[in-house]
Amino acid sequence: MDGESSFDLLNRARAGDPAALDRLIARHLPRLRRWASGRLPARARDRGDTEDLVQETVVQTLRKIGTFVPTREGALQAYLRQAVMNRIRDAIRRAHRRPEATSLDEALPAADASPLEQAIGKEALARYDAALAMLKPAEQEAIIGRIELGYDYEELATVLGKPTSEAARVAVHRAMLRLAEVMRDGRR
Repeated sequence: MDGESSFDLLNRARAGDPAALDRLIARHLPRLRRWASGRLPARARDRGDTEDLVQETVVQTLRKIGTFVPTREGALQAYLRQAVMNRIRDAIRRAHRRPEATSLDEALPAADASPLEQAIGKEALARYDAALAMLKPAEQEAIIGRIELGYDYEELATVLGKPTSEAARVAVHRAMLRLAEVMRDGRR
């Protein structure tokens, strides 16, 4: 490319020379793009593709290269390749944690009961819904947040505007007692 070694460019980039950093990026980026091509499965590509991942990794790595000490020619390329490989592995792991995107037919009703319907039965669910509708909005929020949405008391304190998780727990307890009373008596 030019007569300067990667060692010299690296030392100048560490000293704050932006032109040296640009030359390092220009020198190593094309090779890393070729190397990484095809290594990122289509399922792991969401907001960007392999070229974007490589470029982001190289730029970030070279900007924070202070602790890297090259021991031989080619060491920087190997270091950058390892950084790209780590990012590819992270992207693959994230992709495996996400369910595959599928389209749902909104007009197609579900044939089986929801987990809540299975747990308490359709009749009890109807009574639950009717009794829940008779509670104050704050009581409804406390029950729905804890029981249906599964919030822990810390999250619920934030949602309900309570000062502590203990205050949220008490609010849920009181709302549940009120719900049981309304379900039993069918009154407000």
